[in-house]
Amino acid sequence: MGMDRKIEKKKWTGGKIAGIILALGLLSFVLYSFLFADNRSKLNVEREKITVSTVSRDIFQEYIPETGIVMPSQTIYLDAVEGGVVNDIMLESGALVNKGDTIMELSNSNLQLDVMNREAQLYEQLNILRTTRLQLDQNDLRQKAQLAEIDYQLQLLAPQYKRFKELASKKLISQRELEEVEEEFEYNKRRRNLTYEAYKSDSVSRALQLYQIRQSEERMLRSLDAVNKLLDNLVVKAPTTGLLTTPDWEPGQSISPGERLGQVALLDSFKVRVAIDELYLPRIEVGQQATFNFDGGTYRLEIYKKYPTVSEGNFEVDMRFVGEIPEGIRRGQSLRIRLELGSSEEATLLATGGFFRDTGGNWVFVLNNDGSRAYKRDIQLGRKNSEYYEVLEGIEPGEKVITSSYENFGDNEVLVF
Repeated sequence: MGMDRKIEKKKWTGGKIAGIILALGLLSFVLYSFLFADNRSKLNVEREKITVSTVSRDIFQEYIPETGIVMPSQTIYLDAVEGGVVNDIMLESGALVNKGDTIMELSNSNLQLDVMNREAQLYEQLNILRTTRLQLDQNDLRQKAQLAEIDYQLQLLAPQYKRFKELASKKLISQRELEEVEEEFEYNKRRRNLTYEAYKSDSVSRALQLYQIRQSEERMLRSLDAVNKLLDNLVVKAPTTGLLTTPDWEPGQSISPGERLGQVALLDSFKVRVAIDELYLPRIEVGQQATFNFDGGTYRLEIYKKYPTVSEGNFEVDMRFVGEIPEGIRRGQSLRIRLELGSSEEATLLATGGFFRDTGGNWVFVLNNDGSRAYKRDIQLGRKNSEYYEVLEGIEPGEKVITSSYENFGDNEVLVF
């Protein structure tokens, strides 16, 4: 009789081994996920919908983009010195004028009558002065004639008195006859002295009066010339050569004194006026420069005048061209300029983009080496111009950064392309 053989149960079956391997694999995966795997939140994005820029090392120039308006370097305004009625218009707005060209003529009957009255009064005063001067001259002649007459009498009496003294000493004439001649001679001597003293005194006074009369005449002649020129103010002439701009005046229209009649702008020189945000007021000074592109060339401007008054959040500066003035530039033309705020220097640069609005420049997404993913990284930015940010720390030249908007990325820290 055969005997039954005891079958020993296997300890390591295929199923058990497979189970152990699976359990170990699962444990390893859990440990790896816990210790080593990237658990950061991820988002799949399409590469074509983002903008990637490469960080570079180059010269950084801080500037702000502004819009400047081309204006004549000088504009001379025409104001009505005298009021009146438009009588005739010789040159219309938009005409090119030369210095001295007549633009319009006014008429003012009241002014003409006033000028005539003033002229009459001045001529009357001039005649009075001339009459006074004539009287002074005549008085001077009379005194000179008196002195001449006295000198003549003395010339006659001197030898007569000498002869009478000799005759009296010889008892040929009476003493009485000698005394009469002597008295007449002495009288004329005293008369001559008094007349000469009066003439000297009057001469000093007359010289002063004549000086005052000459001064008064000169003033009156200047006043007469000014009065005559009042009527010249009714003829409006171009103060310089340039482009005339005026309102639409019509013959017969009334104009008040001081009213703006128009302006003449120089055509051969220009300036650029720029309105700048008041935020930059402390950083803008005379001498700072700017560049702009025009007709394929690059040109420079320099601030020569700063208006510190702030209006509607802006202040203005006037800039002149440095070097060549571009051909074809016109008054009223707008120029897109880059106004420099500081000196240029080498720096790490990141292109500007929409990311700054979402991150404030505190972090960016940086691509890995193979460009399959982008990781969130903290950075620090410095100055900025219209093209680049200055990178202070966080990224290095050669790295690639997403610079388009992060609006659709949410709070995810890893982007998968």
